[in-house]
Amino acid sequence: MSFTLRVRWTLIADRFPEPWRACARCGAQRPFRCSGKFRLNANGRRLDAWLVYKCSACDDTWNHTLFERRNAHDIDVDLLSALESNDPKLARRCAFDVIALRRNTSRVEEFANVAVRKERLDGSGHAPTRLEIVLAAPDPVSLRLDRLLATELGLSRSRMAALADRARIRTTGKLNRAVRDGLLVEIELDGDSAAEAILRNALPE
Repeated sequence: MSFTLRVRWTLIADRFPEPWRACARCGAQRPFRCSGKFRLNANGRRLDAWLVYKCSACDDTWNHTLFERRNAHDIDVDLLSALESNDPKLARRCAFDVIALRRNTSRVEEFANVAVRKERLDGSGHAPTRLEIVLAAPDPVSLRLDRLLATELGLSRSRMAALADRARIRTTGKLNRAVRDGLLVEIELDGDSAAEAILRNALPE
């Protein structure tokens, strides 16, 4: 009889993507970092909104356009309030919108740095022979799935490859692609000498 341990890993990106632009003050291409602040400008009934970025070298600013010349009556009241109050959740969502950033610059540097919050969902008291990991990624991350699993479960890349080759690891995504919200990973551990360590590493400390 097989028993399954189910866990959820929530990945929290700890560094915003950084667009590279020509800094007027530095006179060179520099990465710009999100300040977490918005700028609004009113021209009659029209509003412009930007997310403010700062040069990583000199703090010179660049305004990333969110919208321009939009009729104030067409803007959702909650959105306007969030912009006016520099709502951190809205700033985070805009800062991780890489597609929008690439409309204004040809290079956007993304980072694989994440914090992993682990939760036990269910599992019997018996020694589990299967591990199921539900992945939650509220923000887009560039970390590859195989690297995440290898790091968090304490496995070498070669061991990960061997598990995949023997169909002992299955996923709704691809191991060599970036983690996406909602991915499911299943690992068969029956007879695996490292099962105890893998299960221990899958759980919160």
